[in-house]
Amino acid sequence: MTFVVLENCIKCKYMDCVDVCPVDCFHEGPNFLVIDPDECIDCTLCEPECPAEAIVSEDDMPPGQESFIELNEELSAIWPVIVASRPPPDDAVEWDGVEGKLQYLER
Repeated sequence: MTFVVLENCIKCKYMDCVDVCPVDCFHEGPNFLVIDPDECIDCTLCEPECPAEAIVSEDDMPPGQESFIELNEELSAIWPVIVASRPPPDDAVEWDGVEGKLQYLER
């Protein structure tokens, strides 16, 4: 089992999860964070820290979000590791909970 960042992180990109990760498994893209499944130790610390509720256990994947397992794996291989949080985008609150955000993912 590993943890996975879901669609709701797109354009929200809260980084509370980064500060609690003991193994630095988060990788940062332009408007999305992902978890490296090979680095994640399943400690569960990140899941409750996400204000957008965009992190779940692979075993608790919501219907329709299964593609994010592969997307986290793919993008963590090319995006840099992030070890310190920064403030979210100015419009993060407006994007939180918006459906269909995959089309806005910047690689």
